[in-house]
Amino acid sequence: MADVAEVSRSRSLAAKVLHAALSILKDRGGEAPGRDLISEIPHRVELDDWATASYEKSGNIRWQSTLYFFSIDASKAGLLVKKKGVWYLTPEGEKTLELGPKGLLDTATAAYRDWKAKNQHVDLPITGGQNVPSGVAEIEEHRQEATIQEMEESAIASIKAEIDRKNEYEFQDLVAALLRGMGYFTPFVAPRGKDGGVDIIAYRDPLGTVSPRIKVQIKHRQEKTAVTEIRQLMGLLQKEGDVGIFVSSGGFTPDAKTAARSSHVHVELIDVDRFIALWQEFYAKMSDDDKVLLPLIPIYFYAPNN
Repeated sequence: MADVAEVSRSRSLAAKVLHAALSILKDRGGEAPGRDLISEIPHRVELDDWATASYEKSGNIRWQSTLYFFSIDASKAGLLVKKKGVWYLTPEGEKTLELGPKGLLDTATAAYRDWKAKNQHVDLPITGGQNVPSGVAEIEEHRQEATIQEMEESAIASIKAEIDRKNEYEFQDLVAALLRGMGYFTPFVAPRGKDGGVDIIAYRDPLGTVSPRIKVQIKHRQEKTAVTEIRQLMGLLQKEGDVGIFVSSGGFTPDAKTAARSSHVHVELIDVDRFIALWQEFYAKMSDDDKVLLPLIPIYFYAPNN
């Protein structure tokens, strides 16, 4: 059985890093890639040698594994949402920040216990006067879920790094390959030089006789795409059945997102996180020539019903 002092020390660390993670999300407007949180937390929280030590068997860093472990509680409690490596702060999570690190963690773990009992129809014990995961099987299941999430975010980070290394024309080829994997024809992919504002034209059929007819603009850079560039693409959608897609590896400004949502023409915005999610989803449907542009290896884990 775990030493009480060790459990208390682990919970103290969990409270600090979980509160820091949700605070960073709040400061970033409510969302951020999980790996970005990992890189920023050491600047927000004082971490001692024990917290930064690596586990002997896995090599994982203690504070990072602790964060992933207890972030599951926060997710089940409705304080945050995780999708494809991106963490989102919920209104409930923002409100719970006011309770401080310990209050936030206690709220998260108590809500997790309630969720577990309701969904698996079992009475879970109270350990050490606090609601914490107990029982070897339950702790192992909790740890496995946390490990899978950590590995998923690590994989997404490596895909992002590979995309960052590509030049603008290689990224353009990736976008064209994705569209083909989604079932579109791409009769026009802009050559080097001026493109008239359109980098790719995609059709549902080889001749473009079936709607939608898609005009794609692509920007591969660190800066966020501004609203003026979104409006320029809107100006090119003049025929009935025209749809615009703007792919920006640097993301979009809030004004750009608002303009796309409120536009009378259909403009879809794809940032790098959404691009990666789509690439993973349609990868199996791509040709071998397209897969090699950004190759992936699927890995499968046992997923207990949660």
